[in-house]
Amino acid sequence: MKQNNFFNIFINFLIILCLIFIFSNWFIRIDLTNEKRYSLSNVSKNILKNLDDVVYIRVYLDGDLNIPFQRMKRSIRELLDEFKAYAGNKLEYKFINPFSESNIKQQNKIIKELHEKGLRPINIFLKEKNISTERIIFPGAIISYKGNEIPINFLTTISQADINEVINKALQNAEFELISKINALTKKEIKKIAFIEGHGEIEEIYTNDISKELSYFYQVDRGVIGGKLGIIDEYEAIIIAKPTQKFDEKDKYVIDQYIMKGGKVLWLLDMVNVNVDSLANGMTFASIVDLNLNDMLFRYGVRINPVLIKDIQCNVIPVNTALEGNPAKFIPAPWLYYPLLIPLQNNEITKGLSLIKSEFVNSIDTIEARKNIKKIPLIISSNFSKVVKAPLVISLNEITEEIKIETFKPGKLLAGVLLEGQFESVFKNRPISSYFGNEEKNFIDYSKPTKMIIIADGDIIRNDIKYTRYGWQILPLGLDKYSQQYYDNKSFIVNAVNYLVDKDGVFKIRRKEFKLRLLDKAKIKKNKVKIQIINLFLPILLVSVFGIVYNISRRKKYIL
Repeated sequence: MKQNNFFNIFINFLIILCLIFIFSNWFIRIDLTNEKRYSLSNVSKNILKNLDDVVYIRVYLDGDLNIPFQRMKRSIRELLDEFKAYAGNKLEYKFINPFSESNIKQQNKIIKELHEKGLRPINIFLKEKNISTERIIFPGAIISYKGNEIPINFLTTISQADINEVINKALQNAEFELISKINALTKKEIKKIAFIEGHGEIEEIYTNDISKELSYFYQVDRGVIGGKLGIIDEYEAIIIAKPTQKFDEKDKYVIDQYIMKGGKVLWLLDMVNVNVDSLANGMTFASIVDLNLNDMLFRYGVRINPVLIKDIQCNVIPVNTALEGNPAKFIPAPWLYYPLLIPLQNNEITKGLSLIKSEFVNSIDTIEARKNIKKIPLIISSNFSKVVKAPLVISLNEITEEIKIETFKPGKLLAGVLLEGQFESVFKNRPISSYFGNEEKNFIDYSKPTKMIIIADGDIIRNDIKYTRYGWQILPLGLDKYSQQYYDNKSFIVNAVNYLVDKDGVFKIRRKEFKLRLLDKAKIKKNKVKIQIINLFLPILLVSVFGIVYNISRRKKYIL
């Protein structure tokens, strides 16, 4: 008997050892949440598993935080733990309190350094013993890899919406933000994009901020097409930002054939020109711009209308209210020609984004006849918007006019659209030998499957500048210099370019959606006493009932 017992123990011991060995080499993680909150996408797993050196993440979200940001910190830590499960020792992270220094001078130095690195501070309020105190925090991180760094701002804007909703959107995009930056840092091949020049496009200083942001992902060039065939073929995407002069047929042909070869284009176009500087004199003139692009856009599937959108949901403009002869006194006033556009939430580009500021926006119509082109609306005006036809005179006196809501009935006017599919060349069945001679032999009349984005406002990509005693200061794209409010222009443009270029499937991560399950504050307040009684006495009652039933069953079992 004893030998049999020892033999059984030995066999069981061997089985346990075998199981330990098997499970130590079998990696499995189970996510029981309904929306798979803790499950990484396959793209994320592959990127993390294939890291060839250590990625270090410094998260500046520590110290004195209110409850919503404590939840945010906990969720990001859990996400990074999940990253580490796949990356192993190739990923390290640390949460840092940037205000741990007691020396004010040292704290200010740290704030300046983080700001220069690209992190954006925000103010939060902490409530202690019925006393509210205001604190600055940096809800962001810096990713380092082989001496290179990329900043991440988890909160792109702080709107008037519920802070829990804002943070939930940030957490929804956190995996994408982190993985896309890690992927950009660790990729061996750097893709190239280009800003097209030569047609009166926005000057480089006004696209400096977005160029800097895009340079984390790509080599960003600028240049003139000059009618040279194939000159832009090496670029993954080109950006045409607010041209003001006509495109000649040669440049159009170069762009068209670039698209036919599968090239991607981000168009930011104004079909109505408005001299904003003239508004200082009280009025200006809005004239129609002929860029000689209407035939191309129409063939690809859209028409940009020579109108201006007026929207009750709008940004402000500074207006001098001082009487003549007195020092200037500027106050912000709503300006209907500066719509705050709404990003639609049903696509990967604009999902999770807040309002986008714009200036003198046109409307877009899609051409339904282009059946082989998928048309996905990206940004629209609010329900309370309408159009005015150009040419027209615009006067600052419109600020004082009464707004009649019933006249803003059309609403939801399209201002940005994504086109995907196989495009037909605008030069099909047209003589082109006069432009390029024998190059007509290499003409492509239908494109490979590709995509482009058309935005009916060039100013969406334009950053402001401010003159200081140290020279010109580049303001962040999306920052309104009058209200100091941040809008999501930068995230929108970066997402648009990344979506056009994405070949790794990283953008699929943005499909993830978290449901915000908050307690109903009204119900809690109404049933406060009832909830307290249930939470206090129900556990005691359940334990007592279990104890009684257990004792009764024991008596029946052993006494009888």
